[in-house]
Amino acid sequence: MADSAKAESGVAGRTYPPVTFQIEPARVAAFARAIGAEPAAGVPPTFAAVYSLGATAPQLFGDPEAAVDFARLLHAEQEFTWTRHPRPDETVTSQGRVASDVSRRGMRFVSFEADTTDQGGQPICTSKALFVIRS
Repeated sequence: MADSAKAESGVAGRTYPPVTFQIEPARVAAFARAIGAEPAAGVPPTFAAVYSLGATAPQLFGDPEAAVDFARLLHAEQEFTWTRHPRPDETVTSQGRVASDVSRRGMRFVSFEADTTDQGGQPICTSKALFVIRS
């Protein structure tokens, strides 16, 4: 295969089990203070990095078949799309999946997505991250 060619990995399309996460008010307040937000204003939008991406990405990183090497990992992109923001004390469920896993030019590009819903199954947030792993 030429160096510029793309090769899809065996973990592309893999979906991991759902993860339940309690939006703890004290943790939300600490996060808000850390980013300079007002803790009384509710759950900051960027807290999705905790309940959506942060709750699901360890499944990818711990998957032996995914073989993510932290010494060579770069978190290149991250984005969130919300239907609504969760409330403090709410329990949410996030489920992650590998949208794509492509190797090219000596680097691996893993696109990881997670959908977060409330306890009634209604959507809250979709997170997308791109991880680049150098060979």
